[in-house]
Amino acid sequence: MRVSMTSLQQDIFNCVLSGDLETIKDGLFGMKDEAGRNALLTASMLGRSAIVPELLRHGALVNEQTVRGYSSLHLAACWGHLETVRTLLELGADTQAKTFRGERPLDLAHRYSKTDCADCLILAGVVTLQSFLCLCSVCSSKSDWIQSVRNPTVSDFLDQRQDIEDTLRPILTKLTAGCNIKTRRRKQ
Repeated sequence: MRVSMTSLQQDIFNCVLSGDLETIKDGLFGMKDEAGRNALLTASMLGRSAIVPELLRHGALVNEQTVRGYSSLHLAACWGHLETVRTLLELGADTQAKTFRGERPLDLAHRYSKTDCADCLILAGVVTLQSFLCLCSVCSSKSDWIQSVRNPTVSDFLDQRQDIEDTLRPILTKLTAGCNIKTRRRKQ
């Protein structure tokens, strides 16, 4: 059984494939096929990272999803388009978006053995806004302690050091694990 594309799917596909941004902007921008794919989703699926920022500048939404919940980042990751994954991450794509099956972009990269994309997504998820704010809070509280403490003992300083190390350990562990994955793959 041969499945053919609809006229709209074919038009979006051809324009994205050829990089014809003018036709997309003039008539296809915002249009979606029956699966909910627009020019940005198609560009991500095809690995056309060069036009992704241009589509976003013209109003495309980086985290828009198809009717089944696939985002541009899902599509780039499962098709193994590393540069497109990086571009989407730089532009604020949500690494935690889920499909109708509850799969995140990382899950799809693993399922389809797109290890470079999986590694990139792992490293992107290490320093989240929440962990960054936690680090800022810990550093601020340590600075306040240093400014306000009177006659600290060596034991006081060691306790403060232990507290900050305990806070940093999970983040450093993830970073180290991500770096080790990359190093092992390069050696293979």
